[in-house]
Amino acid sequence: MSIRLIVADDQAPTREGLRLLLSSEPDLEVVALAADGFELVEMARRHRPDVVLTDIRMPRMDGLAAIRGLLALDPAPAVVALTTFDLDDYLFGALQAGAVGFLLKESDPGLILDAVRVAHNGQGLVDPRVTPRLLNRFMATSPRPSTEPATLTPRETDVLRHLAAGYSNAEIAQALVISPGTAKVHIERILAKLGVRTRVQAAIYAHRHGLVTWADLP
Repeated sequence: MSIRLIVADDQAPTREGLRLLLSSEPDLEVVALAADGFELVEMARRHRPDVVLTDIRMPRMDGLAAIRGLLALDPAPAVVALTTFDLDDYLFGALQAGAVGFLLKESDPGLILDAVRVAHNGQGLVDPRVTPRLLNRFMATSPRPSTEPATLTPRETDVLRHLAAGYSNAEIAQALVISPGTAKVHIERILAKLGVRTRVQAAIYAHRHGLVTWADLP
């Protein structure tokens, strides 16, 4: 069964480009396009997508308000936020509103496709280029927990260190001389062991529980 998607962006070329990218994959189906947040929420109510890709800056209703509206639906779609602007307010605002992913529009097409599939599987993906800033923000406001950390293998710890530094799966594979598929399997196991859903949550967990420190990062 295909993953049903809605794409929202106020720029028609961007909407069409994303539609072409996503529709080229046999497991993905774009069921609607929206030009603003208000239209997005109405289309989501009508089409019941599995995943939504939405811009942040849009007229009538911006992406942050739209995300909150989408998550009020039953069932609620998984939301991946897209933006041209690498701004902290957009990043934190999107994740706090309930998005499971955050990508820059100039992200590699493969990363966008990965984000959609990961979101559909109940997890999330944040562009590796903004992961360190996100960690700094959360680490500055989060106390270290008193619970014992999960037990990882030495290889899993190595993978986690690179993940926490913002490395993509391909970069982790290259750094550790393993295949991208093996890196993906390690990350899935790490998320399961830590009891978290996203790569960013795994990195935050690792720092808060002392599994890695800034000095450990590659």
